[in-house]
Amino acid sequence: MPDEFVRILALCIVLAGVETLHGIFRATVLVPRIGKSRALKLSIVTGSALAFGVCYLLVPGIGVVQPFGLLVIGLALALFMAGFDIALAKMLLRQPWAKVFQDFDPRTGNYLSFGLLLLVFFPYVVMQLR
Repeated sequence: MPDEFVRILALCIVLAGVETLHGIFRATVLVPRIGKSRALKLSIVTGSALAFGVCYLLVPGIGVVQPFGLLVIGLALALFMAGFDIALAKMLLRQPWAKVFQDFDPRTGNYLSFGLLLLVFFPYVVMQLR
């Protein structure tokens, strides 16, 4: 298994762990204090900042510097995280499909799709900053 693949997989797993803890914090601390709508709006900012931080720490170690390769890594991250979110919602939280897909729909006050879009570009932005 190529080293880059293992590093990208590790990045995906670390990001999934960080974002899961972020979601738990939002649900247990923020929602009771500021309400679901405001918590979702705030969490797109904090979640994106956390994802950028994880990328900033781990993407350079992958060794990819070409813009196309970095966008492919970002796309892989976004697809992994979308799949992880769907799997978590279906298997662990036992949500119906309608509720699962509602999490991706900004018209319902959920901004996950915007976060996934940002995630596509984070590896490229990180390498431009470094």
